[in-house]
Amino acid sequence: MADVLGWRGCFGVVTPSTNTVVQPEYDTMRPRGITNHVARMHIANDALNSDADFNTLISRIDAALEGALERVLTAQPDRIVLGISAESIWGGGLAAARAIQERVDRMTGGLPFTQAADALPVALKALGVSGPVGLVTPYFPVAHSHLVNYLAEIGCEVVAAKHLQRPSPVGIGLTPLATLRDAINEVNLPEVRAIIQFGANLPMMHLAAQAEAWLGKPVIAINAATYWHALRSHGITDRIAGCGRLLEEH
Repeated sequence: MADVLGWRGCFGVVTPSTNTVVQPEYDTMRPRGITNHVARMHIANDALNSDADFNTLISRIDAALEGALERVLTAQPDRIVLGISAESIWGGGLAAARAIQERVDRMTGGLPFTQAADALPVALKALGVSGPVGLVTPYFPVAHSHLVNYLAEIGCEVVAAKHLQRPSPVGIGLTPLATLRDAINEVNLPEVRAIIQFGANLPMMHLAAQAEAWLGKPVIAINAATYWHALRSHGITDRIAGCGRLLEEH
């Protein structure tokens, strides 16, 4: 028997407890008949002042994965969506993503699963993007090599990057739109074929959609790419306006 509200699918979304952006952005993209059910990976909102602090944050998020999965599985979701992008590529690019997939499969018995590392290459292919890209994140410099290696694996060369070094996990969601706009413009070198944003707690989806109009090139917000991939993998082909070219055209 289908869920009354989620007759097309119930998505179990796993995201950090400090994340204030994934839930509202996913709900904005949610078509009728799909429902989102959010489980929180409990972490503290500790200050971020260094690469070491950021590495510790990623470790704490990673350690909280199974607990959040256990909670969301009680809702009997049809698909799991990982609402954090850094964990998906940290420490090994696509190999790291496969390790995450294996952990999720062990907990869920093999439920369909969507994560940023798998969504982005499909999104890039749909948009016809490869080669030089610009990168915007809320992270510290320690993240740069992880992202460069991952993006190289999927056919992209990072030629410009802006890591905003936000002061705390919650502080990522408080990033002013003017700061994000300036970051987009900073990495928009003439040779850049697309701008990619990592960091699921950056409030980037609507701004990225607007930036595509003024730049004339794809600006891929990671939440949009991840949720788009979840929908399309689930057989949902609805076009969603106002959330970027992926959801409007593909």
